[in-house]
Amino acid sequence: MDAEGDLRELAGWLRALPPSCGPVRLVAVDGHAGSGKSTLSGRLAAALGGAPVVHVDDLASHAALFEWVDRLSAQVTAPFSRGETARMDVYDWERREFAGTAEAAPEEVVLLEGVGAGRRELRPQLACLVWTDMPELQAWARGRRRDGEALSGFWDDWTAAERSHFASDPSHVFAHVLVRESPGGYQVLPGPAGQPRALRGVTVGEGASKAAVRGPRGGPGQA
Repeated sequence: MDAEGDLRELAGWLRALPPSCGPVRLVAVDGHAGSGKSTLSGRLAAALGGAPVVHVDDLASHAALFEWVDRLSAQVTAPFSRGETARMDVYDWERREFAGTAEAAPEEVVLLEGVGAGRRELRPQLACLVWTDMPELQAWARGRRRDGEALSGFWDDWTAAERSHFASDPSHVFAHVLVRESPGGYQVLPGPAGQPRALRGVTVGEGASKAAVRGPRGGPGQA
């Protein structure tokens, strides 16, 4: 199956999950900075027919790289739990202030994208945790190339903060699905946590994609 087909299969599987936050199936797309979370989220949102994407970077700030859970809860998950539209203050990373707003409707599936999106405070409200499966050093190197020398100081601070965050609150081990970049696009694989209990026994896709959602506790070694 082609990579876009794999994402369509994954999208269909996500729609079949029970709601997790009010009427919303909230799906975290987590992974190391530079691992391709934003691009994957955009393509998966398209496969879902235009699902909203909430970006953690809009809620974080220079002063609070990972201390954004209260803001997310108040502006996103609390409204979703009531079936209401989320209205968020958006941080401008160049101006270093919250200088805009964004909205996300409580659609069938909403993607929450960003480093730490699968953190422990949020997992009870997630229908699924997707991890972009790229080693940290490879991801960070790509992010540094993307952002250029001007942001090297920021990246030094960021990588230390990210490493500290995942040391105390790892997401990867709780991921239901791993998505790896491949020459053809993406490979969808089972995550360490296996599929959500509500869908155990359901199959999706072919080959690696099928393994991603089959069996009671399908981990990477069982693909």
